[in-house]
Amino acid sequence: MAVASFLLTACPAEKPADTASQPEKGDAALAKAPVFSADSAYAFTARQVAFGPRVPNTPAHVACGNYLVAKLKGFGLTVREQPFTAMTFDGTQIKGRNIIAQYQPQAARRVALFAHWDTRPFADAEKDKAKRKLPMDGASDGASAVAVALEIVRTLSQQPEKLAPNVGVDVILVDAEDWGFEVGAIEGQKNLLEGNGDGWCLGSQYWAKNMVPPNYKAEYGILLDMVGAKDGHFTREGTSLDKARTVVDKIWNTAAKIGYSDYFLFKDTGAITDDHVYINQAGIPTVDIYDHPAYGEEYFPAYHHTTADNMSIIDRKTMKAVGQTVLQVLYNE
Repeated sequence: MAVASFLLTACPAEKPADTASQPEKGDAALAKAPVFSADSAYAFTARQVAFGPRVPNTPAHVACGNYLVAKLKGFGLTVREQPFTAMTFDGTQIKGRNIIAQYQPQAARRVALFAHWDTRPFADAEKDKAKRKLPMDGASDGASAVAVALEIVRTLSQQPEKLAPNVGVDVILVDAEDWGFEVGAIEGQKNLLEGNGDGWCLGSQYWAKNMVPPNYKAEYGILLDMVGAKDGHFTREGTSLDKARTVVDKIWNTAAKIGYSDYFLFKDTGAITDDHVYINQAGIPTVDIYDHPAYGEEYFPAYHHTTADNMSIIDRKTMKAVGQTVLQVLYNE
């Protein structure tokens, strides 16, 4: 994820707007959803961080990927792995792996939960230039999102059939999201992919062109990214509004109804480049839930792409707000 010119990995396409719409009155009563365990999600976050930075081509990356596959299989889900190779903006050839797990794979109606599980190889948003080449833990940026997705499907896997939601749920953990080019961040860095992208979201780009399962269809997708930090806020991002407005309304209205409007703000902000861009291009209307400062002109919080993105900033309350909202959305189907 990157600031200003690209990413969340991102690239704001326009200035934020404060056009807000409130929850519609008279909506149907909420279905009864199971309780999302913030303690469990916190533990899943800490376990990923304990491997060290999950940078592609490193032992920590391989070990964490193996852990995620084993954990998802342990929940009784159908799990597939999608290995791929790619070149990053600085010419590094990487081995990536997308991880796809399905709950109730027989269900015709499906909802997809996306998150990236890799970490950026350098903390190039650090104010201290000496720290910009250091790797980062990616506790919120990556690990928290994966953890929320894990806890959602863990919870679903424990429900008796009569209490299951009316949709199948797919967790699609994409790799190599965060090795993109940020203009001027590290002196001397050049973008070898110039004219052919900046290297963000390599795993989701690959998955969108080579879907697993083949010919995959979902009614909609929810991309989770940076959903674990203290005082996290989630605004309605531009591409999400453009490509999946009804899904945005579904999520934000649900959050307001169950008491999380302090986290899910009815504030529209500009588009960024994140995994949902390529997923939307593949025909799945997908919303990006990512931490956006509630005030000011910044697109990303202060910890973004810095060494401060570690377990010290992770807050169970933020993870609870996101996880419980998404669970409720699934059960409302």
